[in-house]
Amino acid sequence: MKTLASLLTATALTATSAQAVDLEVTHWWTSGGEAAAVAEFAKAFTEGTDNTWVDGAIAGGGGTARPVMISRITGGDPMGATQFNHGQQALELVEAGLMLDLTDVAEAEGWKDLVNPSSLLDSCTVDGRIYCVPVNIHSPQWIWLSNGAYEKVGLPVPTNWDEFVASGPALREAGIVPLAMGNQAWQSNLAFDAMAVAIAGPDAWVDVVSNKNVELARGDVYAKVFQAAADARSLREGSNVQDWNQATNMVITGEAGGQIMGDWAQGEFAVAEKVAGEDYTCLPGLGVNEVISTGGDAFYFPKNDDPAIEAAQKELASVMMSKAVQVAFNLKKGSLPVRGDVDLSAANDCMKKGLAILAAGNILPGLDQSLSPDAVGQIEDLMTEFWASESITAEDAQSRYADIIESAG
Repeated sequence: MKTLASLLTATALTATSAQAVDLEVTHWWTSGGEAAAVAEFAKAFTEGTDNTWVDGAIAGGGGTARPVMISRITGGDPMGATQFNHGQQALELVEAGLMLDLTDVAEAEGWKDLVNPSSLLDSCTVDGRIYCVPVNIHSPQWIWLSNGAYEKVGLPVPTNWDEFVASGPALREAGIVPLAMGNQAWQSNLAFDAMAVAIAGPDAWVDVVSNKNVELARGDVYAKVFQAAADARSLREGSNVQDWNQATNMVITGEAGGQIMGDWAQGEFAVAEKVAGEDYTCLPGLGVNEVISTGGDAFYFPKNDDPAIEAAQKELASVMMSKAVQVAFNLKKGSLPVRGDVDLSAANDCMKKGLAILAAGNILPGLDQSLSPDAVGQIEDLMTEFWASESITAEDAQSRYADIIESAG
């Protein structure tokens, strides 16, 4: 890592790379599994360069952290590096000239030949220049099931969404919450979106969120999605937790039968020393349509006038993309690496499922890659209301959802 300066053409980087820098990195990874994963970045950067990672974790998830991050950047108090999701979240900051151009690092290290799928790097690219380093592929279209809960009620572990719904009464009778879900807007939207991909199908989902097909969003196909979501509301009753990892813990302990959550849930199972296929079961695409999205996380580097800080920023970008760090980080995060040339023989059963789907090309764009932050926020608000109250019918929710898609188009 310390030889990065020799790979780059910038003379300022060559002149200042020996200066040690304390680089603040902001992110919203605070759960047990997330903390273990981000520690791999910190360790590699601090031990592999002359610099020091200064952790700037912000609790409360992306919805809480992003406004803080954006306010600091636009207010003249930038951090050294900051997390955003793949997509349009940082686009305005890039267009305002507030983010460091990483094209020299990307070209020197051949990122275009390494990153798979290419859409990940495309999300970092504005006007032909690269402004972020993608670090993982996270897919939200999973349901995680407690093998112990199903053993307790004497039922086989479901293999698809319909079987899971059918198991709800037996779980409830045994005092087990069928569906664990935290009370945060993004979790409500994630669950709905995963159901949309499973029930409407990947092609219909892409047509709605990417092509803004309002007729489809108002039609019979999506009516089935909203009715299924309405039916699932009763399954989450009793899931009185706030954070996603608390809901995951309900599955880990057998208090809940399942949870719709992204593959980052694997990190929590790993910290709890649970084994995929033995203690828990994972169903990509809710066991109906086995696809993964190319959502996930990327790091951006706000501009700074100090050449030494810029050198450290580029070194960190290189560290995050390196083979060893991609493996170490993603094995603990539960996500898939962005590099297509790394050895993941240590992957567990669930990660292997994701890798097989990726290799088969059964992928979707992430929601943040398809809709603006404003549109995503509006849908999250709607889903929060919908999941919380049966006073909002499936028909009403569908009509409001279609209105949002129409305005987004």
